[in-house]
Amino acid sequence: MVRLKDIAEYVGVSVTTVSRVIKNDSSRNVNPETKKKVWQAVKELGYTPNEYARHLVASSRQQKKRTKRIAWLASPRLAETNPYFSKIYSGISETLNSAGYTLLLLSNEDLEDEALFHQMIREKEVEGILLIDKVDEKVLLEIKDLLPVVGVDFNYSDHAISTVDYDREDAAWKAVEHLVSKGHQRIGFMGGEIGADMASEKRFKGFKKAMNEFGLTIDKSWVINTGWCLEQSYKSAMDLLSQPSTNRPTALLCAGDLLAIASMRAAHELGLTIPDDIGFIGIDNNEMAQYVHPSLTTISIPQYEMGVIAAKTLINQIEDHPNIDLKTLLPFKLVVRQST
Repeated sequence: MVRLKDIAEYVGVSVTTVSRVIKNDSSRNVNPETKKKVWQAVKELGYTPNEYARHLVASSRQQKKRTKRIAWLASPRLAETNPYFSKIYSGISETLNSAGYTLLLLSNEDLEDEALFHQMIREKEVEGILLIDKVDEKVLLEIKDLLPVVGVDFNYSDHAISTVDYDREDAAWKAVEHLVSKGHQRIGFMGGEIGADMASEKRFKGFKKAMNEFGLTIDKSWVINTGWCLEQSYKSAMDLLSQPSTNRPTALLCAGDLLAIASMRAAHELGLTIPDDIGFIGIDNNEMAQYVHPSLTTISIPQYEMGVIAAKTLINQIEDHPNIDLKTLLPFKLVVRQST
């Protein structure tokens, strides 16, 4: 078994220094480069804290004491202020509470803190993790090796972990089909992808697939990456819709309802009539969608139910240890309102 002494000799520092780093003892400063070397040694040597080692030894005689604590990895801003993610969060928290679990919110910044990562993940102070915010691939691999993991929403659908989502490509396809049924052929797309090309975004893939299948041309100037910024959505819509009618789309598919609502404001300010001059369809069924004027046609996503199923999937992995990754896609439905 690896000891603190082994790590100290490996790094070339004292046992006391190693202990301070691992325990996150701030009473005396440790050089950041030394901290980095200590944590690297912890990983490379496979150090296991004494307390957890005792649990392992005792596990054959008695069941290890459970924490019944789940970590939810998400941007605090998304979890608390974005209606889409707050509904998922509600489904998760209510399901876990009813099962006797507590929920701890973590951010990517928390995972960059090696002491916290060591305490939460390696010492198993949490029994599982729900992922919604994207994490570094190496971090994900390390978490997977130590704890049950379930990915919620789109970031993890292509990874070898259990995930809960909806079929984003098919949802966008359905939206285009509805617009075509209303006589639209010149259709634009507004979405968002942060730090990557929007070509990889699944709703955009669904848009392209539908346009191709219906024999419609995609005008690149009508494809807008807002980076999920509402102000950018508004400004981009102002630029696009201020063009002569022959140079602009007759309908706009927005990957999120909030993007559509910001764009509809631009249309109003330009004196355009919705849906006669420009139609809008969103994806989410945000609560605001039914109250804007005109009310927004959208693809309704079961956000609360996504949270419920994600929580139940993780509980099942923790308690029953199934050796299988589940890929769950929840159904969506078209909600037709006045904007189309």
